Amino acid sequence: MNTYETFARVYDTFMDNVPYKEWSVFLLELLIKENIHDGLVLDLGCGTGTMTELLAKHGYDMIGVDNSLDMLEIAQEKRERSGYDILYLLQDMREFELYGTVRAIVCSCDSINYILEEAEVLEVFSLVNNYLDPRGLFVFDFKTSYYYREVLGDQTIAENREDRSFIWDCSYDEDEGISDSELTIFIKQEGTELFERFEEEHSQKGFELEQIKEYLTRSGLQFEQAFDGYTNNEAHELSERIVIVATEATK
Repeated sequence: MNTYETFARVYDTFMDNVPYKEWSVFLLELLIKENIHDGLVLDLGCGTGTMTELLAKHGYDMIGVDNSLDMLEIAQEKRERSGYDILYLLQDMREFELYGTVRAIVCSCDSINYILEEAEVLEVFSLVNNYLDPRGLFVFDFKTSYYYREVLGDQTIAENREDRSFIWDCSYDEDEGISDSELTIFIKQEGTELFERFEEEHSQKGFELEQIKEYLTRSGLQFEQAFDGYTNNEAHELSERIVIVATEATK
């Protein structure tokens, strides 16, 4: 799952269309609804720490876990600027370790879709269950099979900025339910008119809602709600992104 190593350098630029602030409001409302106004919260697959920072701003003691050193270096730069007391850990979410339990765990921006094997999704969910306080909250999103099959499919996405650009060449494997992408990144070298080229490969797996519910149950977690993205609408068969609310239920 070593992805986003080079893309980390331009990740925030090309993700500036993601409404992180709106998503954070949605997450905050869920936390407050469960009477979680403070305490330890884990951002699993935190990337460059954008969501981690937004939650820290509201008084939560944040921990960020990601397996990309490049992403965490950018997250740490943000921490230096903001001054928030955030603990960042370089760990794979399939085998993350904490010093104790936390009140809630959040996981956004399709991080779960990078877990391609059923056994590994179960490992992640079991670890979440292990590190949650009794009745602790787990909120995560995932892109659906419908999205990868019908919306993204086999297409090429490109975006050009003044000093950087990317080409994202996607292909969908119907049998495996996996979307493979070849990512080509061009970054302008400082002080020149030359662009350096980088290439990465990414694979993401789409999931069905019932499939995710089963994984939660098998991992000791209790499914609570499923939303159509970061809205208050219920998830449906044409949902492209689903946000799941689950709770620890076995302690």
